[in-house]
Amino acid sequence: MGITILWLNRKDMDGLIDIHNVLPVVENAFLEHGLGKVQMPPKVYLDFKAHNGDLRTMPGYLENMDIAGVKLVNVHPDNPKIGLPTVMALMVLNSTKTGAPLAVMDGTSLTDLRTGAAGGVAAKYLSREDSRVVGLIGLGRQARTQLRAIMEVRDIKMVKIFDMSKESTVAFKVEMEKEMGVEIESEPNAREVCDCDILVTTTPVKSPVVKAGWIREGTHINAIGADAAGKEELDPMILKNANVIVDAIQQASHSGEVNVPISNGIFSVSEIYAELGQIVSGIKQGRENYSDITVFDSTGLSIQDVVTADLAYQRALERKVGLELELF
Repeated sequence: MGITILWLNRKDMDGLIDIHNVLPVVENAFLEHGLGKVQMPPKVYLDFKAHNGDLRTMPGYLENMDIAGVKLVNVHPDNPKIGLPTVMALMVLNSTKTGAPLAVMDGTSLTDLRTGAAGGVAAKYLSREDSRVVGLIGLGRQARTQLRAIMEVRDIKMVKIFDMSKESTVAFKVEMEKEMGVEIESEPNAREVCDCDILVTTTPVKSPVVKAGWIREGTHINAIGADAAGKEELDPMILKNANVIVDAIQQASHSGEVNVPISNGIFSVSEIYAELGQIVSGIKQGRENYSDITVFDSTGLSIQDVVTADLAYQRALERKVGLELELF
């Protein structure tokens, strides 16, 4: 019996899936996680210190959906200087019946979409329903998908933005105002951006860019940038004064926004309010009070990749997209 694999490149992937159809499947992945119906070991890291980067392996299996796969993904912050994305990824979707690979696909756009979708799910369950203003600190690829996802779940009227790069700021404003049809206001500093209802941070920094005194009551924060040990975007006192929700406690405690405060003894695992899946599944309540500050600490889960990859694979089969390759 021969084995063939469906190869889906970047162009194939961009035509198959978007934030609108990825959002519900990622929400369902969090539901399955909350119900304890997934197998998902923590990420395994290879640290390329000499090259300011790392490589991660992320396996996942959703038992009820009977789908599984593995993603290989890098993070190299210096890549844009040589014309490459900071994050690149390869996704392998496997048959649970035989273990054979079903598809190999570009995981870079997939990663953008599933991470943005997680931010959208968090905003749906944790932000105030009357949220109208989004603030974005850091204006790379992920800021775009975060904004697209949030605008799927909230009626956003204004977006405030800040990035250290004026070029990135101008490009973001022009592109996203046209695409989203929403007013985008460039702010002179990060503090001004924090005067918002939903704040999104997508920077690769290792020291906080957001101070506790800047966050007003009732704000929801999607902390996206801290996805490896040593990374930290928020003043730890924000976490102390907020309901902190993580995607997965074991992973976040070692590589999420909470990792540095935990290692420094400022914050503890016991202070984490919930995993997002527990809230999506109804095990724990989301936003309790209008004035609560909520923080979603996103590290990225392999189950998000698997459900997104499966969606792309099924659509590719329906539309006869991609290249069939013989393995053996």
